[in-house]
Formats: sequence, C-alpha cells, structure tokens
Amino acid sequence: MNPSSNGPWTRLILVACVTVLLAACSAVRPTAPRESHDKLAQAAATIYVVRRDWHIDVGFATDELAPPLSALQQQFPGARYLLFGFGDRRYLESRNKRLPTLLAALWPGPGLILMTALTVSPARAFSDRQVIALPVSAVQLRAAQAAVWATLSTSQDNVQSDGPGPYQGSLYLSVRANYSALHTCNTWAAEILRAAGLAVHSAGVIFAGQLWRQVQRVARAGQDLPAEASDPLRP
Repeated sequence: MNPSSNGPWTRLILVACVTVLLAACSAVRPTAPRESHDKLAQAAATIYVVRRDWHIDVGFATDELAPPLSALQQQFPGARYLLFGFGDRRYLESRNKRLPTLLAALWPGPGLILMTALTVSPARAFSDRQVIALPVSAVQLRAAQAAVWATLSTSQDNVQSDGPGPYQGSLYLSVRANYSALHTCNTWAAEILRAAGLAVHSAGVIFAGQLWRQVQRVARAGQDLPAEASDPLRP
C-alpha cells in the first residue's frame, strides 16, 4: 500500500478517536428510579463514583456536603445527592457536534462542569453496577470536596453558572481548568479522588475504563485511611 492510500484510513481513525474522547465527556442522563437495595459501606462518609457510559462523575450526599461546596444545594433544594462531571465547554454547549467541533475539543480549551442533582441514590438512578460507593473518612471527604471547589470559577465565593444543563436537575458550572485530549473528564475525576488520598493515579488516565479499574481495586481493598489526604479546613 502506497502512502497516499493511507489518507482515508488516517481520517477514519482520527474521527473514531475524537468521537470516543468526546463521548467520554457527554454524560448520559439518569434513568427513572427502580427497586434496589443500596449497599453502602459503613464509614464516616462516602464518595460516589458513577460510570455514565464513557464518562465518570464524582458525587456526594447533600447531607455530607461541607462549605463552601454545600452552597450549591440552593440550586436544587430537594436533592439528596450532587454529582460533578468535567467536560469540554465547546463540545457540551455546541448544538452542532460535527467533526470541526470534535476536532477543536482535542486542543486545550475551556472546560465546564456538569452538576447533576438526584433525589434518589446514585445506585437507583444509574444501577448498582455503574456506581461504586467508597467509604472515606471525614478528612478525605473534605479534601475531595475542596478539590472540586478549587476547579470552579468563583466570584466573591459565588460559583459562576453557565445556565441549565441538558436535562432536568442539571446545571453547567464555569471552571478554571482546561479540557484537552490529555486532560479529559476522566483525568479530572481521577484528580479529585487522588486529592482525597485514595490509591488512584491520574497521569495517563483518559478513558473511563482506566479509572474504573482503579476504583474497583480501591473498593476491593477497603481502603479507608490514606496517608496523602490532608484536612483542607485545618490550619
């Protein structure tokens, strides 16, 4: 095969890679609640890791939210859980998700957080198989929430909203972090969990499966006392 014949195949592979990367950060909406028994580990607190197809969210029960992140409860007063997922602003807000938009998202650009409010548990909204509830200490919980807050764009301690999300019970939040092919929604989720001192790495994490396998190992190990987490509220 001569080099000129590689053109169509190269373009096809590029489109496929771009589509997977962007699909990874275009989260599916929660489904209607179903009958289920939540199996939450007994611990001081819980961090929820939710796999939404190619995308991973990190979430918290609203009664375990600490300031300043707890202020977001005001957006959805009846919510019992808040999930946070990172994505590319250009892609998430574009109505024309064709190739030029997909290609643009591979280059570093502004990110966006999609916050999802749930009135039922993540396991009921997304199924038990798509949710891992990680038991953590209060210090770990505050560290993870502080990392989420540090991502958000704020003005005088007020979060800057980008308007309603793509489905009921969702909201876009402006962020300081950039999205790129090497810093995807799953990279960001790994960074939040690592900030809590959990035994995950974020380097090289692009796809949901890379992070999901790490979280499964953490859950199996029953890790609950990391050495790396520090209390963000302690001087």
